Amino acid sequence: MDQLEIDNQRLKGILLIIFAEAVLVVTGIVIRLLADSLPVAQLVFLRNALGLLIMLPIVFLGKGVSLRTSRIHLHVTRAAVGVSAMACLYYSWTHLPLGTAALLKQTAPLFMPLLALWFLRERISPILIWSLPIGFTGVALVLNPDRESMQWVLLLGLLGALLGGFAKVVIRMMKDTEPSRRVVFYFAFFSSLFSAPLAFQDWMPMGWVELAGVAIIAGLSTIAQLSITRAYHSAPAGYLGPFTYSSVIIASLVGWMIWDETLDWITILGMVLIVFGGVLTVRAKA
Repeated sequence: MDQLEIDNQRLKGILLIIFAEAVLVVTGIVIRLLADSLPVAQLVFLRNALGLLIMLPIVFLGKGVSLRTSRIHLHVTRAAVGVSAMACLYYSWTHLPLGTAALLKQTAPLFMPLLALWFLRERISPILIWSLPIGFTGVALVLNPDRESMQWVLLLGLLGALLGGFAKVVIRMMKDTEPSRRVVFYFAFFSSLFSAPLAFQDWMPMGWVELAGVAIIAGLSTIAQLSITRAYHSAPAGYLGPFTYSSVIIASLVGWMIWDETLDWITILGMVLIVFGGVLTVRAKA
């Protein structure tokens, strides 16, 4: 592969990442709009159930993809952790400024080296000695104990990022045997099972607007997942990592334009530190 082809592949990966992050921000907007009429548990279940329906023809009509696996326990673990992270993320989308919610989701790279050290025995890069404290200092500024009214929601969003990081570590545990479409399929399948009890406990009737909104969430989320997977097949993580933070900029601008959301200077400083620490962390891991 010559240099021009390598550069084209990297550009393709960057564009796919930015596209996926923009799609996820749109998903967050739809979640916020539906939150007044549907509980979060119902949204989580419907997103995964419809995502499963989308994946069925992709898996069964696609060539070269089998659902047979010897690592079903890892798929179950990934789904349990991932659906919990999704619930935290959905709740933060509905209760926090859009930019803050997007930012908390992007703190996952700060947790991943520590989780990988614990579960995969991966070594800690020297760069992480600086990048992790920088990133977590930013987290402390965003959490800002003075904002007692939303403190627990911020912590819930941070928990979602931690669980999301753990889910990615589980994916890395099975990357040598499990293709991406099988991983996405089993995630949708088991996540639907795990989220169903809470969803049906407080089930709310839905009209055409709610059904359309849920279908948009499921479709966009699945597109984003597949785009991210394809992006990392096109370019190294070190090139793509910084562009995952494009969602923070997009979400902040959209929140300002639609809901007139503004961020105080402490939060903005925290955002800068988290992005800087996260970018260094991703490059170190790459």
